[in-house]
Amino acid sequence: MLYSADISRNNPTAFLFVIDRSGSMSDLTPEGMSKSQMLSDVMNRLFSELILKCTKSEGVRNYFEIGVIGYDSSIGIVNPLPGDLVREWINPISVFENNPLRLEERKKKIPDGAGGIIETVIKFPVWFDPIAEGGTPMCSALKTAYEILDYWCATHPTAYPPLLVHITDGQSTDGDPEPIAKDIQQLSTDDGNVLIFNIHLSHKGGREVMFPSLTQGLPDSYAEKLFNMSSHLPSNMVSLARQEGISGVSSESRGFAYQVSDLASLVAFLDIGTRAATETFAADR
Repeated sequence: MLYSADISRNNPTAFLFVIDRSGSMSDLTPEGMSKSQMLSDVMNRLFSELILKCTKSEGVRNYFEIGVIGYDSSIGIVNPLPGDLVREWINPISVFENNPLRLEERKKKIPDGAGGIIETVIKFPVWFDPIAEGGTPMCSALKTAYEILDYWCATHPTAYPPLLVHITDGQSTDGDPEPIAKDIQQLSTDDGNVLIFNIHLSHKGGREVMFPSLTQGLPDSYAEKLFNMSSHLPSNMVSLARQEGISGVSSESRGFAYQVSDLASLVAFLDIGTRAATETFAADR
């Protein structure tokens, strides 16, 4: 049974995030923030939650290795993370815990225990800031992702397969990315092939779609291309998505989301992929 390998400190899994930082990511979402700012907030929150899941009494256990590729035509293909995290494309999660860019004070509303709500200030770690400039060299970014994951799979042959999450709002400006995505999907460990999720933050509007099984209802051929670049969901992710009440999820569903224009939807989509891996923690947790 694939996608069932135990995740432990000796056999971690990997998450690689490939993030479009082109100029159109400065467009505003319905919530009034730029796409790049929304994405930055979600990613920083996700890193914090993954660290928390790996934190035990003695400290952070390295169940996960994480990397980020940022791409635009002004700066190029970069690792946008700070400190020691910039030395390698993929790092153990304990290195994230020790290397935030800064801590910000954010307001958060919490229950007061008497049926009301109070506002408190929390420390919010930030690992990278939003950037939106230039074009969309998607092919170059995915080629870099292929090289990173090819090496990672070769050096972690028994691991739960890596998850690549690609987030974009536009079309590639340096060629057709679909063949490269197909090559990435052929990479594997003994436990299965690398999984690719694509999140399309389109400017064309339309209804939100998560984990579709067909291209019907997508607005254009580029949304369909990103759908085709996305992996079929393994059975554990199908089950988890159904538990979370996401409608229409089936064995034919793919790791694709269209027009997730608010924080809650983006968090929910990413949560399915990362939680499916965390539920296979080995007994050493």
